[in-house]
Amino acid sequence: MGIWFIAAALLADPQAELPKGRLVVIGGGETPTAVVNRTLELSGGKSSKIAVLPAANPEYGPSSVATWKRNGANNIVLVNPQQSAAAVKTLREADLIWLPGGLQGVFMNNIRGSDIAETIRTRYRDGAIVGGTSAGAAVMGKTMIGGPSDLDSLKAGTAPYLQNGLGLWPEAIVDQHFLQKSRFNRLALAVIDYPDLLGIGIDEETAVVVRGRNFEVIGDNNVTIIDGRKASREKLTKGEPAAARNLKIHVLRAGMTFRFDE
Repeated sequence: MGIWFIAAALLADPQAELPKGRLVVIGGGETPTAVVNRTLELSGGKSSKIAVLPAANPEYGPSSVATWKRNGANNIVLVNPQQSAAAVKTLREADLIWLPGGLQGVFMNNIRGSDIAETIRTRYRDGAIVGGTSAGAAVMGKTMIGGPSDLDSLKAGTAPYLQNGLGLWPEAIVDQHFLQKSRFNRLALAVIDYPDLLGIGIDEETAVVVRGRNFEVIGDNNVTIIDGRKASREKLTKGEPAAARNLKIHVLRAGMTFRFDE
């Protein structure tokens, strides 16, 4: 099955069969208890099998395991992405696949050449919950933002892109630590460059729970949506100021929902 099966199917036909699972996409920082509890509820409770995959930074694996244990989970496996056969076996059996933070480029490099990415996509299609925070949030999309950015301007061609995310959420391009790290301009540039994608800026200690083409916000802060689907772009020249008309901005907080077909 092709690497971009989910993305191709949904983009070609919005009414195509949607994944049976949910995504829990967190903007980094401390994961609020409400987010942890909701994720456990979605995955089947405290005895659900949780696979923690710290491919973005192995140092974050033990602390992620500790977070789940502290909140009552009792069936947690720490997955080593370098042992791909064992990793795939664990992921196939998991109710919840958890992706801690680090660097999203490192995540994709560490699973390249293995069946890990396709296994995650298959489990999501079949009903597993896939959650991630910080870099683990960024890899949810097909197109990712990664690397150092110019946070003081809106110059075309300056947002750093890594094209090969997991493709679980093909309609979105995710930026994390959003307001805390002043990333509005780089997400705006990403949307101007990729107007068919919705820019989803998620603050720390905040999450979105994605079900099909809808999501709801939970947590302590905000989610900013930059919608360029009906925007008109001016001619873009690399290094020159970017420009677009009719970008639409939504600012959401806990309890609010968003439909991609709005």
